[in-house]
Amino acid sequence: MTRTAFRSLLPLIGALFALYFIWGSTYFVIRIGVESWPPMMMAGLRFFIAGCVMFTFLLLRGYKFPTLKQWLSAGAIGILLLAVGNGLVTVAEHMDVPSGIAAVMVATVPLFTLCFSRLWGMPNSRLEWTGVAIGLFGIVLLNTGSSLGGNPWGAVLILIASISWAFGSVWSSRLTLPTGLMAGAAEMIVAGVVLLAASYLSGEKLAATPSLSGFLALGYLMVFGSMIAISAYMFLLKTVRPAIATSYAYVNPIVAVLIGISFGGEWLSPVEWVALVVILCAVLLVTLGKFVFGRKPAVIQEVKSNL
Repeated sequence: MTRTAFRSLLPLIGALFALYFIWGSTYFVIRIGVESWPPMMMAGLRFFIAGCVMFTFLLLRGYKFPTLKQWLSAGAIGILLLAVGNGLVTVAEHMDVPSGIAAVMVATVPLFTLCFSRLWGMPNSRLEWTGVAIGLFGIVLLNTGSSLGGNPWGAVLILIASISWAFGSVWSSRLTLPTGLMAGAAEMIVAGVVLLAASYLSGEKLAATPSLSGFLALGYLMVFGSMIAISAYMFLLKTVRPAIATSYAYVNPIVAVLIGISFGGEWLSPVEWVALVVILCAVLLVTLGKFVFGRKPAVIQEVKSNL
């Protein structure tokens, strides 16, 4: 690989690193945050403030103000990915779903992405459908464990969040979104408004002033989990196939589980460890199976054509 080719790959590598490790840590940080903040209020503040700061910065850098059509598209994706996708995960963790378990459930996103990709004519192999079937078995197995077995509503919320995130990820590549990082900023603003409205309508209120750890958690989620990681995700959705953009799902659970066990006193039962392995194997089969067993991967060609 030439030096020029390597440099052209650096944005892709950096974006994947941000998703793999920064987003893996946000599950535990969300758990810390919801100890001080109502869940939808925290998620709404996270996205609205981060979106406004980023939007203002980009305007000052010369980015064009989005058109009405771009705002509508960004709003739709922001609601699907952030308001529903991340918002429901935040609510589920407030309902005492462990951060590591939440990440394991969200690991199913590439499986749902594969299913929704079919709606737009992307062919799927038997190998990929086998991965989906294995992943669904892993979800069932995970729900028999102690963490979700006694909290079925938490499991339902995360499942809905994963489906919404997957659909929005596939649909986003077919919409006219604002240019570059402006897409992520606009999506965060709309999602923040929707979440804050939902927080108000549901009667969420601060029982007391949030603790220092609560403010630090909110700050981390705004800067690293939102401005940096979401911008990286938007870049990947426009650069590579959705299956690659959502490949963070087989790294995030490992990062989240290790952080939860090391710093949060969380633990997984033997059944939940088996479910984790089953789900990750399914995601790996769907994402990487074509490289090992299948036809020449179009993903590599698409990446090269966009570099």
